[in-house]
Amino acid sequence: MSFSTSFRAALAVAGAIALAPAQVSAFDDLNFQFQGNDSTLETALRRASLLRTARSEGISDPFEVFTIARAEYGQLIGIFYEAGYYAPTISVRIDGREAADISPLSPPQTINQVEITTAPGPAFVFGRTALGPVADGSSLPGDFAEGRTARSTVIRDATSEAIDGWRDQGHAKAEPVDQQITARHPGNVLDVAVQIAPGPRLRFGQLRPDGQVRTRPNRIVKIAGLPTGEVYSPREMQRAAERLRRTGTFSSVALRDAETPNPDGTLDVNAALVEAPLRRIGAGAEYDTEAGVKLSAFWLHRNLLGGAERFRVEGMVGGIGARSGKLDYKLQLDFSRPATLTPDTTLNLGALIETENESDFEAKRLRLNVDLEHRYSDELTFSGGLGLLLERADFGPGFTIQRDYKLLLLPLSLTWDRRDSERNPTRGFYLQGDLTPFLGMQGSDSGARLYADARAYRGFGEESGVVLAGRAQIGAVFGARLDRTPRDLLFYSGGGGSVRGQPFRSLGVTSGGVRSGGMGFAALSTELRVRATETIGLAAFADAGYVSEGAFSGQSDWHAGAGVGLRYDTPIGPLRLDVGYPVAGTTGRGFQLYLGIGHAF
Repeated sequence: MSFSTSFRAALAVAGAIALAPAQVSAFDDLNFQFQGNDSTLETALRRASLLRTARSEGISDPFEVFTIARAEYGQLIGIFYEAGYYAPTISVRIDGREAADISPLSPPQTINQVEITTAPGPAFVFGRTALGPVADGSSLPGDFAEGRTARSTVIRDATSEAIDGWRDQGHAKAEPVDQQITARHPGNVLDVAVQIAPGPRLRFGQLRPDGQVRTRPNRIVKIAGLPTGEVYSPREMQRAAERLRRTGTFSSVALRDAETPNPDGTLDVNAALVEAPLRRIGAGAEYDTEAGVKLSAFWLHRNLLGGAERFRVEGMVGGIGARSGKLDYKLQLDFSRPATLTPDTTLNLGALIETENESDFEAKRLRLNVDLEHRYSDELTFSGGLGLLLERADFGPGFTIQRDYKLLLLPLSLTWDRRDSERNPTRGFYLQGDLTPFLGMQGSDSGARLYADARAYRGFGEESGVVLAGRAQIGAVFGARLDRTPRDLLFYSGGGGSVRGQPFRSLGVTSGGVRSGGMGFAALSTELRVRATETIGLAAFADAGYVSEGAFSGQSDWHAGAGVGLRYDTPIGPLRLDVGYPVAGTTGRGFQLYLGIGHAF
């Protein structure tokens, strides 16, 4: 016999186990028939079919296939309900016998052919709809109304909207307590009545961590920043979970309401945590035809003192095989402590020792910094602190000029990130602004350095298969003379970070017969990215850069480059291969090759 909604009891699969082992034999033929004109519904049914999935996965045991066949009714009827059909016909026949009529105590020993026949029947619309009470300021989906297609998903969404409305106002235990859904077949109408019980308005109680091994519970509570005593809010629950995830200490974070409120009207929150491995080691490589090979490696400790502190050591050797200059070295130490002063504030300590050997200067540098980074929202971050810069630089003809610089820095930074993805963005924008006032204590004037970086992305076509990306950079140093400014604060153009197709740091200025970086800088970049396959992408780009002697005054010059690139998607970001060529300016030296991980911007 065929299956219809009149036989809903047949959906339960009996728990009997065959007493004798069945002979293994795959079903040779699966025939799926849909008797209707709705191609979208037919596609959904085929994709949802458990038997089609079983066949594609090579499941062959007859008893297992028989069990799946009996579950097929419930699987497919749910798809019909989602489309608004409440009187469908579903038949699943095993070698000519209806699967629902075969006793689980006598399952078939072999299965050769399975036939699935479905017919949607008439489409239903909503008749009487009642759902509530609804919290003030909340609204139900417009599709949940008389005369609209009676999809089960609309009922579910409307119920969720009503419950979420109450939860947003502190009623954490809001739930549906009664529902009556009646299908009136003569008129093909579905009447729906759902009653919501808001429950009491609750306040946050205590956060109760569980599952941690090395992290101190009091630090977990501090990092989460759950506002104990304030009115319950799902948004605050999400923010607390995100704060814990951002530390990188935990591989899994799940916050759940306690089953019952406390007598004082508070509701505790249980935090189920799984700690990530304590240590992480990584390495990277970049290649530039002008600057040569850069090799880097790092060691990271995710929970140094038991309070989710991060400690990172990174080393770098650059300039291997470069056309000019010597080898460069860098050692960097970084320490961060989340939830310092506030749950959204991180304390950062850093130390950097490096050498730079470029065609126009050689420098040895020590930089120390301490700053506080505050996250105002998921998109907006501000940081500020103090820094010390010590630099010894040799420059000028034959590197005959030597200067020792000592500066006290006040770095300030603002970041506004609205990209849909940090590693592979297809829409949104990214803005970063840095302002660093500095006090010259030896060899340097006092002044300020300004730098801004703006990026925008726009996707086109299905699933943003084509992306247009643009970037604008601008920088300036104010208040200091060029020769009394550390090389680390000056600007150059050329290379993968500014103008591809032009040699790395090839564009600077010449002042008083001395070549150096400039105190004014601007760059524009545009890139067209096309996804050719699921993992391979193509790109075309054009970049231009400008450097001036003063803050956009005095001697200046500009250059440009263009080229094409290849991308290969990986879990850590796209592998990038760019080939650029100079198209304007006097600094070009032929084709430039860039190889790295991640987009250029």
